Amino acid sequence: MVNSSNNNQSRIVIGTRVDLTSVEQTARWILDRARREESCWSAHATVHMLIEARNSPEFARVLNGCNIVNPDGLPLVWMQKLLGARNAGRATGTETTLRVCEIAAADEVPVGFYGGTEETLRRLQDNLTRTYPSLKIAYACSPPFRALSPDEDAKIVADIAASGTRILFVGLGCPKQERWCHDHRGRIMMPMVAIGAAFDFIAGTVPRAPKWVQGLGLEWLHRLLQEPRRLAYRYFVYNTRFLALVTLQLLGLRKLGAPQG
Repeated sequence: MVNSSNNNQSRIVIGTRVDLTSVEQTARWILDRARREESCWSAHATVHMLIEARNSPEFARVLNGCNIVNPDGLPLVWMQKLLGARNAGRATGTETTLRVCEIAAADEVPVGFYGGTEETLRRLQDNLTRTYPSLKIAYACSPPFRALSPDEDAKIVADIAASGTRILFVGLGCPKQERWCHDHRGRIMMPMVAIGAAFDFIAGTVPRAPKWVQGLGLEWLHRLLQEPRRLAYRYFVYNTRFLALVTLQLLGLRKLGAPQG
């Protein structure tokens, strides 16, 4: 499951490794690495993320070097199944975060959050501690949208270490959060979990699609109706390109192997 192109553990979807995993497998993997204080990171891949990787060879290398690339978007699960992985299933950032927090609360493992607005972080913490009263949130930071100076970044790294956090959830949006985790591997000695929109979903600042909409693979349409001006280009252009690329891959008309990590 972890950082492998083995066909029994992953599938290459338009050039990016997407692992065969589940919410439970990923959550247990994260908790295990937290106990070891191991610097590593996991991502939750969507159509948007895979097209970003096609657009940027540098970002493709970042993503293919990730420890676990979870299939968050249902179209990625369908593609894995078309590539022979009959047991493929979805592992969303939201469900993974909730399951990790559930286990962390029971095992007394402190967690931290980096990203989002101050209001989102406040509501996120309120909702999580209401659901898991014994959960210890040791760190929460809403960084500025601008690039940080080396000194500012060093202070954040030091603050995270000093807080006692053992698992860090990172919600900076794709592809910024994945690059941040990649750049901080070896500096932040714990699992970093890039989860993007899960901050807003758990905080309740952005309503999540109903289960039946998710099951049809139409969660993107639900989000588009909520934020049409911000998401229209991404969904119409990126989704169309994804469909074209997977068609070429399945027909064998274009070789779409994974770049080197």
